[in-house]
Amino acid sequence: MHIRDAVAQDLPVIVDIYNQSIPHRQATADTEPVTVASRLNWFDNRTANRPLWVAAEPNKPNKILGWLSFQNFYGRPAYLHTAEISIYVTTAYHHQGIGSRLLEQAIAQSPRLQLKTLLAFIFGHNQASLKLFSRYGFSQWGYLPDIAELDCNTRSLVILGRKIE
Repeated sequence: MHIRDAVAQDLPVIVDIYNQSIPHRQATADTEPVTVASRLNWFDNRTANRPLWVAAEPNKPNKILGWLSFQNFYGRPAYLHTAEISIYVTTAYHHQGIGSRLLEQAIAQSPRLQLKTLLAFIFGHNQASLKLFSRYGFSQWGYLPDIAELDCNTRSLVILGRKIE
């Protein structure tokens, strides 16, 4: 697997992978599919220190298996060295180590990206993601009980964090 910066031509696949997660009600609070047009501003706001990476097959660089994004946390200058990360993997490639590779890359590249703290916001019932982040040194820094409603079920949000040495 090859991890690279996303380019504009990747956006439809990035959106498709994101939309694949919506029906499972595990990884996003969106309840309806998003459009490429609705994600253009988000994509255009990527910077050198807040990249969007895609994981592609090594011999097929246009076959994207998953992606990771860095987002500024809370939009205030004092949080400059903190970022929220999100990982999404195409459904057909779940449990094949793609999320792990993306997370390893994020941790390893954080000093270059001038990041000292990484955060992840994960639903409490998403045990696979909670375990993944825990394996990489993230711990629970916050818990927001029953703040989301998905299909008449209330869901809690776990805030995970990790300091970068």
